[in-house]
Amino acid sequence: MSDHHYKFNISMNCGGCSGAVERVLKKLDGVKSYEVSLETQSANIVTEPSLEYDTVLEKIKKTGKKVNSGEADGEGREV
Repeated sequence: MSDHHYKFNISMNCGGCSGAVERVLKKLDGVKSYEVSLETQSANIVTEPSLEYDTVLEKIKKTGKKVNSGEADGEGREV
């Protein structure tokens, strides 16, 4: 199995918003790398094969930020 590549479009207004998303991703087991961009309102995440899309989505939602769209391995997914 290969790594998962997840991409989310997230409404973030300030550095604190993007910092909150970065903090939950940093603590999440199975995340290999991530890039959160306030400028593009996005988060690109590479995870181990065992980490599910829904798990990552729920962690981001717990920050209180609105997730507008998501992709898992290049395919659009529900948010």
